[in-house]
Amino acid sequence: MNTEQLIAQSVSEVPPSGIRKFFDIASDMKNVISMSVGEPDFVTPWNVCQAAIDSIERGETHYTSNSGMPELRALIEQYLAERFRVHYKPEQMLVTVGASEALDLAFRALLNPGDEVLIPAPSYVSYEPGVRFAHGVSVPIVTEEQDDFVIRPENIERAITPKTKLLVIPYPNNPTGAVLSAEDIVAIQSVALKHDLFVIADEIYAELTYGRDHVSFAEGFEDRTLLINGFSKAFAMTGWRLGYAAGPKPVIDAMLKIHQYTMLCAPIMSQKAGEEALRTEMHKNYYQVREMVRNYNRRRVFVVQSFRDMGFSCFEPRGAFYAFPNITKTGLSSEEFCRRLIMEQHVACVPGTAFGASGEGFIRCSYATSMENLEEAMRRIRTFVASL
Repeated sequence: MNTEQLIAQSVSEVPPSGIRKFFDIASDMKNVISMSVGEPDFVTPWNVCQAAIDSIERGETHYTSNSGMPELRALIEQYLAERFRVHYKPEQMLVTVGASEALDLAFRALLNPGDEVLIPAPSYVSYEPGVRFAHGVSVPIVTEEQDDFVIRPENIERAITPKTKLLVIPYPNNPTGAVLSAEDIVAIQSVALKHDLFVIADEIYAELTYGRDHVSFAEGFEDRTLLINGFSKAFAMTGWRLGYAAGPKPVIDAMLKIHQYTMLCAPIMSQKAGEEALRTEMHKNYYQVREMVRNYNRRRVFVVQSFRDMGFSCFEPRGAFYAFPNITKTGLSSEEFCRRLIMEQHVACVPGTAFGASGEGFIRCSYATSMENLEEAMRRIRTFVASL
């Protein structure tokens, strides 16, 4: 039997993740500094780990409610209201296995074959494949460096067709570090209202902003927004795989139906850890989050200035933990630049094309690693650029 012929076309046509490609190359080499994967280098706070350990010692090793533990959803309700002035009730929430599962559930719950989804480009690698797996059609809306990589309302409007159903708003943005102002959000909301669009707001980097507080797209727009967030980035809990979605109850109920038949529930130990993370941070006025942001900000300034000192144009990221320098002056494609950089100088970055065709001419560099590593990485990149 030719088992390759068994694979669904919607799966076989999707290439492997461009992020993991360079991460995997780096894992097989020695003395590599990886700036490829978006993962905090901070360790999950011990009190959060202890909460999970305590739950195991108490014998809390069973399934939870499919929606997630009521105590956790109540804390998420309080957190969203206190931090971002967003108001969803616990019954409008679904705790998921990472924010990635929430995205997958959303696309599968909302899309019929042929429905179109508007997605800013460049953007996170999972959006376009997720839409395709759900038999929808992704429509990229290119954002420009000169516009600070902010999606423009007029460009959204031009892309709308009778088949348009969803708009993805992923800010703070991966890979660019762009954020939306309150004015930007109001303008985009007006377009969504005019054309009766539903919005998926991926705000996983909401806590990681610099010089300004995050403004949630869902604020005052809860009835037309599915808000997706999680614990990975803000609370240094990537491996715990804990996320959530909040939105109109019919949408959450549809997502829950898929979740019930597939994932069942998020691990109880992770949910207990998430409770502790939220409770502690709210009690301490988000002290640990603010400490992480201060550290990231110092690294951000260093990395951006280092690229500019090399003669590259480099947008100053205002959120997340990525720099997105423009490397077109080297004459190399994004893929060739990253391939040669890792082979010649043992520094792993990600080609901008991993985030869509509009990422050509850029590379993504995560500064979620130590200053010592960043200083050495910048020295090696400088050496590589000089060799060109």
